[in-house]
Amino acid sequence: MSRIRITGGTPLSGTVPISGSKNGSLPLLAAALLCEDEVVLHNIPSIRDIRTMIKMLRALGARVEFREDGGLVIDNSTINSVHAPYDLVRRMRGSFYVAGPLLARYGEARVPLPGGCVIGTRPVDFHVRGFKALGAEVEERGGEMHARADRLRGTRIYMDPRLRSVGATVNLMLAASLADGVTVIENASREPEVVNCQQFLAACGADIKGIGTTTLTITGVDRLSGTEWSAISDRMEAGTFLIAGALTRGDVTVEPVKADHLGIVLEVLEQAGCELKIDERSVTVRMSERPLAVDVMTAPYPGYPTDLQPATGVLMSIARGASVIEERIFDARFNYVDELLRMGADVRVMEGAAIFKGVPQLFGAPVVASDIRAGAALILAGLCAEGETEVSGGVLVDRGYENITGKLADLGAQIEEEPEEAPEGPDAECLG
Repeated sequence: MSRIRITGGTPLSGTVPISGSKNGSLPLLAAALLCEDEVVLHNIPSIRDIRTMIKMLRALGARVEFREDGGLVIDNSTINSVHAPYDLVRRMRGSFYVAGPLLARYGEARVPLPGGCVIGTRPVDFHVRGFKALGAEVEERGGEMHARADRLRGTRIYMDPRLRSVGATVNLMLAASLADGVTVIENASREPEVVNCQQFLAACGADIKGIGTTTLTITGVDRLSGTEWSAISDRMEAGTFLIAGALTRGDVTVEPVKADHLGIVLEVLEQAGCELKIDERSVTVRMSERPLAVDVMTAPYPGYPTDLQPATGVLMSIARGASVIEERIFDARFNYVDELLRMGADVRVMEGAAIFKGVPQLFGAPVVASDIRAGAALILAGLCAEGETEVSGGVLVDRGYENITGKLADLGAQIEEEPEEAPEGPDAECLG
């Protein structure tokens, strides 16, 4: 696994170009399977998870190529399989997104069950129940979901209001787009990435009402056509770099980004003492002293994003005072804390929460990334630590961040990476 070496203590300064959203691009790639004509997607990030999803589409028979202008062309006229390869599903849980489109358009989907992951239990029960509610016959045998339906039938689906699962919302609205009749999804997720996928489906001819709300009314159509579409900017990447600016007492601008996509994250940064400047396409953070302690609780959008909880934990580890971070989405999201303790943090993890007692200074140490967001958080910890930090497992970070080391170096960070081959084991990111 790759190692990232950071010598801390340099305030970051400058502008960061934010890539297309990882969590937004994966649903778009899966949704393209519903279209009978070519789809061209723009602003798709060059990261490992996207490359894995492209391999998945190609394994199903689709033609997927990048144009010279960076547009990703997807042609489904050559689809010849409804069986998703286990090797790809185990690498990235987001590949389960193909189940809905395959079932809706081709009448059958054979997709291995993703299993567990290092940030907590994320079963696909909501997906499977939804497929059954839509009239599919579903068998789970030998670690694989096999679903069949001549044509799905519209129905009413109630999602768990405590979770508002992003993954299940996406998969079921994709399936319902070609179902016979009307499907109503109650307590649907309304993350910006989900909304962008809904807007894409509408541009392809889907009949969706309630876009951006928790109640979706989808009237199935006979076919979807192709279109050109752009993924939104990655709000998790933007938030990570804003927190990096605050940690290093720097002056960092992220663009392009919509401030309302960051919402509560910007509120927490302000409460922590950051000076923010918000424009139509950018956000700037300035910080000159240690942050103030702020209590945080993760929740589905518009609540605090779980993907930024580890980076926020690093910020609170050097804050003035004590803070509590409650994790309400993934039960093992505090995996990074043991590594943060090695760097001198004072943190105590309880069931579903962590108490951070801010220390004046973190110290460089060898640490190991367990997943994408934990790895990014440890890089941020190294940026504000005294001495050298070596983060092993940096290849996991590459699954969700496009050129993070290069972008940090452009801001003045003393950082370098030793690239090696990616591990072949299961991943730890994407759908709930």
